[in-house]
Amino acid sequence: MRRFSAAAHLPNLIFQGRRELGLRKQGLRRGHGCRTRSYKKLLLLARRVLGQPLFERLMKMTFYGQFVAGEDQEAIKPLIRRNQAFGVGAVLDYSVEEDLTAEEAEQKELDSCTSASEKEMGGAEQREKQYRVHRGFGDRRGGVISARTYFYADESKCDQHMETFLRCIDASSGSSEDGFSAIKLTALGRPQFLLQFSEVLVKWRRFFHQMAAEQGQAGQAALETKLEVEKLQEALANLGIATKAESQHWFTGENLGVSGTVDLLDWNSLIDSRTKLSKLLLIPNMQTGQLEPLLSRFTEEEDLQMKRMLQRMDVLAKRATETGVRLMVDAEQSYFQPAISRLTLEMQRRFNRDQAIIFNTYQCYLKEAYDNVTVDVELSRREGWHFGTKLVRGAYMEQERNRAAQIGYEDPINPTYEKTSEMYHRCLDYILEEIKHSRKANVMVASHNEDTVKFTLRRMMELGIHPSEKKVYFGQLLGMCDQITFPLGQAGFPVYKYVPYGPVNEVLPYLSRRAQENRGFMKRANRERDLLWSEFKRRLFAGSLFGPNH
Repeated sequence: MRRFSAAAHLPNLIFQGRRELGLRKQGLRRGHGCRTRSYKKLLLLARRVLGQPLFERLMKMTFYGQFVAGEDQEAIKPLIRRNQAFGVGAVLDYSVEEDLTAEEAEQKELDSCTSASEKEMGGAEQREKQYRVHRGFGDRRGGVISARTYFYADESKCDQHMETFLRCIDASSGSSEDGFSAIKLTALGRPQFLLQFSEVLVKWRRFFHQMAAEQGQAGQAALETKLEVEKLQEALANLGIATKAESQHWFTGENLGVSGTVDLLDWNSLIDSRTKLSKLLLIPNMQTGQLEPLLSRFTEEEDLQMKRMLQRMDVLAKRATETGVRLMVDAEQSYFQPAISRLTLEMQRRFNRDQAIIFNTYQCYLKEAYDNVTVDVELSRREGWHFGTKLVRGAYMEQERNRAAQIGYEDPINPTYEKTSEMYHRCLDYILEEIKHSRKANVMVASHNEDTVKFTLRRMMELGIHPSEKKVYFGQLLGMCDQITFPLGQAGFPVYKYVPYGPVNEVLPYLSRRAQENRGFMKRANRERDLLWSEFKRRLFAGSLFGPNH
C-alpha cells in the first residue's frame, strides 16, 4: 500500500465532480415527479416499438449498462471483479420495484398505514400531522430520485423481500471480500408500525425536552441535558402520569437515576423495542392539556405482524454475521426514520459486539442529524459495541418539503445546501474524532461532493486515521463520479460503488429516475473525458506517466 501522506495528495482530478446529486443549493426543483414519469413512459414506448429482445440489448449497451451491474448475482461478478482490480468494493442493492400506478401506490399506502381501530372507529386525525398518512403523498416515489420504494401488500410479500435480501447478502459474500448489502425496513413489514413507533419516539423525546425546559435547561444540546430525578418525579405526579412510587419503580427497575439525574439515553431506555409496544402509557399534550396514550393498542394480528417484521430483521442480521457481510440499513422518509433508526440501533446492540456488522444511515439534510448521531455514538460508548454508519445528505428533500408545507408542520430539512453540508461535516468530524479515541466507530462517507471528500482526507491525516485500518469508507453510485472512486481505490482507501442489479424490465422504475437525475450525464461525461485527457498530457510531458505516487 502506498504511503498515507502520498495518498492524501491525490491528483486534483479526483475533485472535479459535481456537487452532491439529488440536492441543489437552494432546494426545490418543480415538476420533478412529472419529468420522472415522462422518462418512464418514454422507456415503455421504446420497449413497445423495438420489441423486448432489441429493447433489452439496447438498454444493456446504454443506460442499463451504465447504471445497473447485471440481471442476477452471476451476471454482476465480472463488473465486481473489474472494480476490485482497482481497489473498489461493492454495496449490492437488488433494485427491482413493483411497477404500480400512482393511484395503486396511494391506495396501498393508505391501507397499510392505517390501523384496524382507525379504520373501524376513526381517530387517525388525533395523530400528529407528520405521522398521519395523506393521500396526496401516498405515492412515496414522488420527487424521489435514486432511492427505491416498497409498498406493503401482505405478509407473504414481506417474506419474499426478505428472501431477496438474503440472496443479496449471499451474492455479496460470494463475489467480494468485505462487501456490503443494502436493505430497507419498509420492505420487511407493515409501515403502520414504523409510522406509529416513530410518533411514539418523537413524543417521548419531546416530552423529555419539555421537562428539561421546566428545569431551566431549554435549548441545551441533547447530550448535555440532564433532568434531576426528584423534580422529574414531582412533575410526573403533578401531571397525573405516574405517582412518585410508580416513577421510582421505572428508574430503579432499569437501574437509572442513581446519580440523581436522568439524561436522554436513560430516558430513551424506558421505551425498549424488546417490550410489548402496545403497553398503554399516558403523556400530556401540551397544546390541549389532555393526557393522551403514548402507544396505540394493536389488534392481535397487528401485534403478530409487528413481531414478524422484527423477526425478518433478525434473520437478515444473522445471515450477514454468518457470511461476514456488512448490512447497511437505508434511511427513508422522516416520518418513518425515528423507528427505523431505533430498530437498527437494537440490531447494532446485539450484532456489533466484536465488529461493525450493522450500519445505520443518517441523513444530514435533517435539522436533528447531529443530535441523532451524537446520542447514538454515546450509547455505543456506554454499552461497548461498535458504531457503524453511512452518512448521506438525503434523497427525499423535495418530497419532505412539499409534504411539510402542504400538510402544515415544521419543515424537517435544513434551509439551504450550505447548511446541509455544514451538518454533514459536523457529524462526520464527530465520528472521526470517535474513531481516533476508541477505534470502535466506522463510517461510510457516501458522497459525490468534492469538498466532503477533501474534508475527509484532510481530517483523516490530521487525526492519524490510516486507510489500512478500514474505519473510514467512501461510497459513490455505480456509473457516477468514477473520477473520485477509482483514484481513491488505487491510493489504498476503502471505497465502494453502490451496485444496483436486477432484470431489465424490473428495474425500469429505477432507471427512469436515473434518467431524470442524469439528464446532464453526457455533458458531465464529456467533462470527465477532458479532465482525464488533460491529466494524461500533464503526466506525459512531466515524464511521470507511470510514476507510482501520482
